[in-house]
Amino acid sequence: MKLTHGLISTAILTLIFITSHATAAEAKQAKEKLIIQISDADTVKWNLALNNVKNVQQELGAENVEAEIVVYGPGIGMLKADSVVGNRVEEAIKANINIVACGVTMKSQKLTKEDMLPTIGYVPAGVVEIMKKQKAGYAYIRP
Repeated sequence: MKLTHGLISTAILTLIFITSHATAAEAKQAKEKLIIQISDADTVKWNLALNNVKNVQQELGAENVEAEIVVYGPGIGMLKADSVVGNRVEEAIKANINIVACGVTMKSQKLTKEDMLPTIGYVPAGVVEIMKKQKAGYAYIRP
């Protein structure tokens, strides 16, 4: 009887050790998640948002951050091919920051993908994208 209790105790302790070790490893590998809303055509806010993401990547390590900037409403013009912040947007995308345009806004403004910067992404609805990301654990920022 004592031998059985000893084996069970050892098995339970081993299982606890393995589970806690796996949980710690998963926590270490989990990326920080950031979603930023831009719905203004204000270059100051755009530059602030791009600086925010860059600073987060520098502080936490770019490989440890999953970031997305969702653009809709008046802000969508800053994703057009002739945008004054186009170079910064392209730099951000090269730094693994996902920048997406709202399909609803594009449709309402009669914009096509040909009107836009070539490397941006698209989502059906910007606000819905933010809602989904928040539900998935993303921190929400609006500069």
